[in-house]
Amino acid sequence: MPTQKKKLIIVESPAKARTISRFLGKNYKVEASQGHVRDLPKSQLGVDVSNDFEPKYITIRGRGDILAAIRKEAKNASQIFLATDPDREGEAISWHLGEILGLDMDKANRIEFHEVTKKAVQAAVKNPRKVDMDRVDAQQARRVLDRLVGYKISPLLWAKVKKGLSAGRVQSVATQMVVAREEEIEAFIPEEYWEISAQGRRGEQRFLLRLYSVDGVKPTLSDGAAAEKVLSRIRSSAFRVTGVKKTEKHKNPTAPFTTSTLQQEASRKLNFSTSKTMQVVQQLYEGVDLAKEGTQGLVTYIRTDSVRVSDEALAAVRQRIQEKYGEDCLPATPNVYKGRANAQDAHEAIRPTEVARTPESVKESLTGDQYKLYRLIYNRFVASQMTPAVYEAMTAEAEGGGVALRFYGERKVFSGYTLLYEESTDEAVQTAETTLPALKEGDAVSVEEPQAQQRFTQPPPRYTEASLVRTMEEKGIGRPSTYAPTISTIISRGYVSKEQKRLYPTELGRMVNGMMEEYFAGIINTEFTAELETELDAVEEGQEDWKQVIRDFYPPFEKMLTRAESEIEKIEIKDEVSDEPCEKCGAMLVYKMGRYGRFLACPNFPECRFTKPLVTYIAAPCPKCGARLMEKTSKKNRRFYGCERYPECDFVSWDKPVEEKCPQCGSYMTEKRGRGGEVWHLCANETCRYKVEAPASSAPEDGDE
Repeated sequence: MPTQKKKLIIVESPAKARTISRFLGKNYKVEASQGHVRDLPKSQLGVDVSNDFEPKYITIRGRGDILAAIRKEAKNASQIFLATDPDREGEAISWHLGEILGLDMDKANRIEFHEVTKKAVQAAVKNPRKVDMDRVDAQQARRVLDRLVGYKISPLLWAKVKKGLSAGRVQSVATQMVVAREEEIEAFIPEEYWEISAQGRRGEQRFLLRLYSVDGVKPTLSDGAAAEKVLSRIRSSAFRVTGVKKTEKHKNPTAPFTTSTLQQEASRKLNFSTSKTMQVVQQLYEGVDLAKEGTQGLVTYIRTDSVRVSDEALAAVRQRIQEKYGEDCLPATPNVYKGRANAQDAHEAIRPTEVARTPESVKESLTGDQYKLYRLIYNRFVASQMTPAVYEAMTAEAEGGGVALRFYGERKVFSGYTLLYEESTDEAVQTAETTLPALKEGDAVSVEEPQAQQRFTQPPPRYTEASLVRTMEEKGIGRPSTYAPTISTIISRGYVSKEQKRLYPTELGRMVNGMMEEYFAGIINTEFTAELETELDAVEEGQEDWKQVIRDFYPPFEKMLTRAESEIEKIEIKDEVSDEPCEKCGAMLVYKMGRYGRFLACPNFPECRFTKPLVTYIAAPCPKCGARLMEKTSKKNRRFYGCERYPECDFVSWDKPVEEKCPQCGSYMTEKRGRGGEVWHLCANETCRYKVEAPASSAPEDGDE
C-alpha cells in the first residue's frame, strides 16, 4: 500500500515548526527555513545598476542542507503551504522559497497567522492565499536601497577612516540623533533660578506650600538676593486661605503594546535592552513547552505598530476583568485606542493569545526573563480594558503680605486599572499621593520653615534605548522590526557607547557622523529617511513601483558619492596612548576597541601581539576576602563586579558593591538607581534588604537625567 502523501508547511524557525507540528497531526509535515534562504551576495554589490537595478540573489551560505531537506519533502508533498511571518520580510521569504521550489505563484499557497495557536494555524490552513507581490516588492526596495547605501559608502569609510566601519540609511540617522543630542548638552548654558517652599500648618495638619505669586505676578527669582527678599516678606506676614478648589481627575489606562512601546517599557521596568526584549518575546511568540498544555505560542505577532485588538480577544478580556476585578473595573463599552498617524496597522497589538493563561499559571514553564516579559505584556493588555483610576485633586492658596503660596495634592479614591498596571516614564517621578488637608477659605494657616533652594536649568537628557526608539518612531524612522538591530549596530560598531543606560557618541561616531553630514546630508537625515519609509509603504499598498523608488534615489546619491570620493582626505585615527608599558617589548600600550569593549594592546602589532584587559577597580573591598573588586564585562557585554583574586575567591555581583555596610545586619550593600534618577544603597542580604538614599555624590551628572 503506497504511503499517503503529506501536506508540507514551511515556517521560519525550528521552534515554531515544533509548536505547529503539535497542532496539525500526522497528515502534515512542518519544516523550518531558518530565516532567509536567498539574499544578495556578501562579496559583491549584488545589484545591477546598469540593468535597472536588478537584484542578484544567491543561496545563503549554510542554507544548502536546509534547502535540500525542504526540496526532498516538497517532492513527496501533496500540497505546499508557505507559512513564514506575516510581514514584508516573511512575505519575501515565502516568495524566495516558492521560486526555489518552482511553485506556481498564481496559486494560493501562502498562509498567514498572527499567533501560534492551534485555532489560528488550523484556520490559516483552510484559507490560503497567493503571495502578496506588493509586500515582496516593498521588501526588495528596502533591501536594494540599504545595499546601495551600505556597499557604496562603507568602502569609502574603510579607505578614508579605517576598516570595519559601516554606514546605513537608518543606522547613520540614529547615530546622528545621538551626536546631535550630545552637542545640545555641550552647548547648553545653565541658568540659575530659585525655588521657595514652606511648611504650612493648621492645627495638627501639616502640608507643603510652594511660592505661586508675588503681588499678583508669578516671580522669576534669578539670584539669592531676590529669593531672600521674598523669604523676608513671608516671615513677616500672616497667611490666610484665599481659595480652595477640589476636582476629580481620571487617569486612563494606556493601549496594549506595540513593538516600540514594549521595547520602551521593558527597558524602563525590566532593564532589558531592545535586542534582549526582542529575543525573549520571540520565544514567547514561537512557542513555549507548558507543563500542562504542551507547546503553545503565548503572545500574538511581535512586530507591529498597531494598538488594534480583535473582537474575540476583547470579549475574553472583558469577561476576565468582570470575574477577577468586578463590575466597577469593567467599562460599559470596550476601550478603543488610536494608533499613530503613520502606523501600518497590519497586525493586532501584542497581547496574550489566551487571557485565561495568566502569568502565574505558566510561571513554572518559563525562564525568569520569559516570565517577567510575559507578565508585563499580560498585565498591560488586561489593564488596557479596565476603567480609569480616579483621584481627588486639591489646590489651596494662602496669601499674606502680597505673597501667595499654593498647596497641590491628589489622593487616589478608586484604583481602576492601576490595580494591575501603571506605565513608567523616562521623565522625573510624577506627583506622589498626599494627604489632603481640611482647609476652607478664610482659615488662618501658620507658614513655617520658609526656605529657598538654588536650582539650575538642566540640558536635555541623553537618549536611553527606550527614548531613542520612541523618538525614531515619532519621526517615522525605521519600522518595528528595525529598531533593535539599528541600536545594536551603532553600539557594536563603536559609534555609540552605553553607560548607566544612557547613550553617548564616541569620538569615532562623531567623526563618521561629521563626514556623513557634510557629504551625504541629502539622504542621511530624519526627513529623507521618514519620506522613504512612506514611499515603501506606498509600494506595499500597490501605489508605487519599487524600481521607480530606486530610480529616483540613485542619481543624486551617485553624485554625492563621487564628490565624497574626490574630496575626503585620508583620516588617520591615532590610538590613545596609556601610561602602561608593554610587558614584552616595553612600548607604551594603546587603547583599542574590541568585541567586548576597550582593551590595551601593543602598538608594535603584528611584531608584538601582547594585549591586556582594561582593569577598573572600585572603592568597595571584596565582601568575602577583603581584596580589591574589579569592574568586568561579560560575554553578553553586561557589566559585573568580581574579586581580583579569582578563582581563589569566587565573589561576583551584577550590582555595584559600595563601601558602606548595612547598619541592620552588617552585610555589604549595593548601588541601585531608580527610574527617576534617584540612587539608593540596598542591603545584599535577601532576608534584610535595608534601603537608604545614597549620598549626593552618587547622583548622576548634569545632563544624565
